[in-house]
This record gives sequence, C-alpha cells and structure tokens, in this order.
Amino acid sequence: MTAALTEPRLEWYPLQPRTLRVSEVERVTPRMIRVVLTGEELDGFRTENFDDHVKVFLPGEGERTPRLPDMDEQGRWNMRAPGLTYRDYTVRRYDPSAAELVLDFVAHDHGPAGRWAMAARPGDELGVLGPRGTLHIDHGYDYHLLGADETALPAVARRLEDLRRDARVFAFLEVADAREERYIDAPEGARITWLHRDGAAPGTTGLLDRALAGFTLPEGTGFAWFGGEADSLKPVRRRLKEMGFVRNSTSVVDGYWRKGTANHDHHDDD
Repeated sequence: MTAALTEPRLEWYPLQPRTLRVSEVERVTPRMIRVVLTGEELDGFRTENFDDHVKVFLPGEGERTPRLPDMDEQGRWNMRAPGLTYRDYTVRRYDPSAAELVLDFVAHDHGPAGRWAMAARPGDELGVLGPRGTLHIDHGYDYHLLGADETALPAVARRLEDLRRDARVFAFLEVADAREERYIDAPEGARITWLHRDGAAPGTTGLLDRALAGFTLPEGTGFAWFGGEADSLKPVRRRLKEMGFVRNSTSVVDGYWRKGTANHDHHDDD
C-alpha cells in the first residue's frame, strides 16, 4: 500500500489580468484547436497543476482588443461588469523560457470562445486572468483514475505528461468519434478507453458513468479525477463515493460546463 501520501492542497495565487497575442494556431483534431499565446505580460505567470485554468476575455463583436476587468485593491473583480465576455479554459502548457501559454479550444460555433478560436490568427489578442490558484495532487498514488469529455481532455493530457511514464493510469475519455483519439499521447502505463458519442449531443450520453460502473478497482490506493458536463457527472460522483473514494481527499469531480448555462462557475457546489 502506498505510504506517506500528501493530502491535496490548495494554493492561491494573486490575480493579474494580461493581454496576450496569438503566435500560432493549430487544428490538433477535427474538434480541437490549439492556440499559442505570447507576450511580456506573461512574466510572473504561474501554473503548477494539470487542472489549473484561466479566464479568457474575448473581444466583442466587430472588435479586435478584449476588454479586461478592473481589479480592486484586494485583487477582486466584478464578474457582472458590462462589456466583459469571458470563459474558463485549462492551461494546456506553459513555457516560461519561451514566454508561451498554450490553450486548447473545442471547435464549435454556438459560443463566443469557440467562434473566436475557429477564426483566430497570429497577431490577434486575447485577455487572460489567472490562474487564481492550484490544487496540488500527489503523484505517488498506486493508480490514477481519470475521466473527461472534450472540455477536460487538456487537463487529462497534461496529467499524463506530469506523471511518471510508468505510472498506472486508467482513463475513460468521451469524444465525438475516433478521429479525436489522436489528441492523447498515452504513456505505457496508461490504459485509455475511448467512449464515442456517435452523433449524440455532448453531456447527454452517460458514457462516463456507465464506463465507471463496469470498472473493477485495482489493488492499492488510487486518486480519481473526472471533468466534464456538470449534471452528467453527478452520478459519477455518487459512484466514486460508493467505490470508496473520498471527495476532495482521494477524488475530485469538476463540472467544467453545464448544458444551457453560459459562464457556468465550476467552483459551485453541485
């Protein structure tokens, strides 16, 4: 049994708004767009965990420069201030030596961030705020149980890169179809199970919960992390509890988005 594991620990960062420029745009899969951002304002940027995320502030319709929030003396900002258009995105990668921040966007035209990413070109500007903190999770568990839809795939990909190459990993990943599978470069110790929606709408299939129901836990102490549509993850959270995982101690279930809700706050308690 694994010994001397460290409990997950939350660390807060000071919030700093930044205006960054697009240097590269790549269509990684048919449904995933990679945007590389750069700028001197990245000096001091911090990200230390796979689930770290930033708020991206988008230019308004017909505009090229995003509006950033005003910060008060306590480092707070008004989320309901008029004229702000923003969404949450996982930090896929950050290279301080190159001053590059990488974000991956799901390509879709029914939201401002997806539309922006599909039209993004080098030289475009994007506002970034955060991360406001990080949750440090020990790498030394006997196994790691991961689950995600497309919105949380960047976090899973980063986790796989952060873990030892021989780490024991079981991942259930919901995507539109087999063409999306090339997004993940899995290490030898990872067992990846791809779950295809085959035309069903995201957040409606229950694929992650059904996959988890058929999974037999290995021996040892594991940590579970699942991210995706908030309502579809409620049965996943219950099932993990039945399997012996303790919320916020040996498991995290993160509702990245909610059907029909713009700017869903995934910090809300579901």
